[in-house]
Amino acid sequence: MQLRRTTDDDSEREENPEQGLHLPDDTTEARQIQVERVLVLGVTSKTFTRDELAAAFEKFEATVDRAAQTRDWDPWVDQYSPDVTYVEHAMGTMHGRDEVRPWIWATMETFPGSYMTSFPSLWSVIDESTGRIICELDNPMRDPGDGTIISATNISILTYAGDGQWCRQEDIYNPLRFVAATRKWCRKAQELGTLPDEAAEWLRQFGGNK
Repeated sequence: MQLRRTTDDDSEREENPEQGLHLPDDTTEARQIQVERVLVLGVTSKTFTRDELAAAFEKFEATVDRAAQTRDWDPWVDQYSPDVTYVEHAMGTMHGRDEVRPWIWATMETFPGSYMTSFPSLWSVIDESTGRIICELDNPMRDPGDGTIISATNISILTYAGDGQWCRQEDIYNPLRFVAATRKWCRKAQELGTLPDEAAEWLRQFGGNK
């Protein structure tokens, strides 16, 4: 079966024509950079080589991929330091593994997270000066039955703490894009007769009139 990829970008632009038109001026960008550096330096004062950061991120991706395949989310959480700060723009800020762990389990075991098959990075940038990895993560959903791949992406910023652990993660995304992608998946599955009950319930709540 040949896979084909569909995205919701075009429909998103049509529904939200103003999206992406607001650009910060130079002073705003400079202030933002200064604030980010202060925040990161407050998290970690250690420095790591590019090779260390690259190897740590490669391990992080492998662990997340294994968690997605086994649906055991504990190894993913165990990559964070005990006092990790996790900033999730839709859900708020979590402090420590004890707050992150139940959130990840609940998110990944509830539709639509339970139908996301992997979380690969599409690209990544290493910032040695701050010990950070900036990446775009894909969130593809399982095949609804005809080979279609429907997905949405987010930007993640991870700050390395050393010894294979990460002391901060921030996820940046537009929740409406994830809603649109999930809605598209549900309607495709409904058309193919493969829509599961939990997805049908989600669609009843968030499907809108389209």
